[in-house]
Amino acid sequence: MDSAPLQSPQPKLFPSIIERLAALEYSQRTEESYIQWIKRFITFHGKRHPREMGSEEIEAYLNHLATDKKVSASTQSQAKSALLFLYKEVLQHALPAMENLIKVKADKRLPVVLTKHEVQAVLSRLDGSMWLMVSLLYGSGLRVMECLRLRIADIDFDRLELLVRDTNGYKNRITLLPASLVEPLKAHLQEVALLHEEDLAKGFGEASLPAGLAKKYPEDGKTFTWQYVFPSSKLSVDQRSGAVYRHHADEKTVQRAVKKVAKQADINKEVTPNTLRHSFATHLLQGGQDVQTVQALLGHADVSTTMIYTQVVNTGGRGVASPLDVI
Repeated sequence: MDSAPLQSPQPKLFPSIIERLAALEYSQRTEESYIQWIKRFITFHGKRHPREMGSEEIEAYLNHLATDKKVSASTQSQAKSALLFLYKEVLQHALPAMENLIKVKADKRLPVVLTKHEVQAVLSRLDGSMWLMVSLLYGSGLRVMECLRLRIADIDFDRLELLVRDTNGYKNRITLLPASLVEPLKAHLQEVALLHEEDLAKGFGEASLPAGLAKKYPEDGKTFTWQYVFPSSKLSVDQRSGAVYRHHADEKTVQRAVKKVAKQADINKEVTPNTLRHSFATHLLQGGQDVQTVQALLGHADVSTTMIYTQVVNTGGRGVASPLDVI
């Protein structure tokens, strides 16, 4: 059993976790998620200190998530990553293999995809910045958080490209910018520029910089180039530094808006922002685009992930026309 206490006194647990996450330049979103999983793990085991526990307790908790909570594979994986981070990076405790871990199998259901008519029905019921955001989800194949994290610097109007930054800056990719969105996007950025000027006049106007840049160019956070394309309507205080930032818009507002207009359009499918991304991939394949290009635009590490959209394209008799329809 791997539950012997670790030696030597250590600083308080959660400040140490936050300090280590910051040192490794994890995003604030990841920080919040990891802390919540660690708290749930500790509570599950009667509020025992992690130093008194080890791989058996981690395994028991992850199995609880799988069998009792019926979580998804991605949720269990996230919980596991948080706990492994705790023991490896914070407690500096090597864990033996978890041989009795019950792994949740990934859901192999086909993604929900809209027809082009349904996409138009969704977009026609939106306006302003929300219309622009959802248009980018479909027109550029962005995940909702990728869209919200776009910076002014990430837009190349001349090349019709968007730079999609990985949270930690390691797997950036280039995707397309629809030509039809160039003028609406430029008009939107004029409004963002006015908001930024107002913030600067009040002594604010700073956006948190991507990982690594804050140390190199600490003053760049106040430049227009590094502002978010879709800024929040409110200023916020960074929990780590205490600095006042203009963060990006809230993903929940996009989720609610997409769900609302899909219902208004009488679309009898479970529509989320990611449904627009799925539709982007499927419609490109239906139009004859090769899988490797779609893979690159979506940022999939493995082409097998992209191949699931070929199954969507081939549904309905595997893409074969019924003889009844051609007589």
